[in-house]
Amino acid sequence: MDKLKQLESFVSVATRGSLTAAANAEGVAPAIMGRRLDGLEERLGVKLLVRTTRRISLTHEGTAFLEDCQRLLTDIANAEASVSAGGVKASGHLRITAPAGFGRRHVAPLVPRFRELHADVTISLNLSDRVVDLAGEGFDCAVRVGDMPDSSLVSVRLADNRRLCVATRTYLKQHGTPAHPHDLSKFDCLTMSSDASQTRGWAFRVPKGNGHELVHLKPGGPLNCSDGQVLHDWCVAGYGIAWRSTWEVAAEVATGALVPVLEDFAAPPNGIYAVFPHAKHLPLRVRLWVDFLKHHFGESGFWQAQ
Repeated sequence: MDKLKQLESFVSVATRGSLTAAANAEGVAPAIMGRRLDGLEERLGVKLLVRTTRRISLTHEGTAFLEDCQRLLTDIANAEASVSAGGVKASGHLRITAPAGFGRRHVAPLVPRFRELHADVTISLNLSDRVVDLAGEGFDCAVRVGDMPDSSLVSVRLADNRRLCVATRTYLKQHGTPAHPHDLSKFDCLTMSSDASQTRGWAFRVPKGNGHELVHLKPGGPLNCSDGQVLHDWCVAGYGIAWRSTWEVAAEVATGALVPVLEDFAAPPNGIYAVFPHAKHLPLRVRLWVDFLKHHFGESGFWQAQ
């Protein structure tokens, strides 16, 4: 049995959530799709899907395998597109979206630079903290920060995103430095409003037994705001400790304007992703844009320079 066809069938069933829907999309009988999945699980020696009469769900192994398969199939499609495109230049209109704060700082400056390389491409950039329906609203690609939920969208990890507690040297000199996350209750913490992000609180990795556990705390303080840039500005002005992403504070940390605290308790990083609808033939302009982002986000010193 074709190994690639097994992987394609697995991705189709997992993203559609239905054996019948995946079979109908390919124009084959559900039994054929089922045999491909059985063959894949038997070959790998692991259960990828839990199938009942009502629904299909991914196992833990299946969830991890799905992301790898989506990336592999995208790479194959990109390789084929590179060969078939030959000397054809990227063209057409590229519609991209990104979170407002991140997009202003790290995506918008790259857009003109991308077009300098691909003059036949026109670009629309949408900045919004709303989770945009890419297919429904006609977007080619989104940049998203944070763990990706199960989705029919294809995601490519562009960079790691780590969260840091930071403050100015002046603030720490005046108020001291927390030695443990629980010490934050004694400090002025600059927090997001409850109707914004960080509703679960600030995440820390703390020792437990012979290992560690991830805990979420909700420190308080006299100042909170729904806008991350305002919190950033308050923190730089010395009004307290903030929990911010490295993409927001890397430049200030590099210059010493902000100092990381509680680094030994930093939670594992999540990701910064390029996300696009699953397509058998990804437009060349989209593929080049994703490669362009991955290259620049991976450059040494990129985040500190922004």
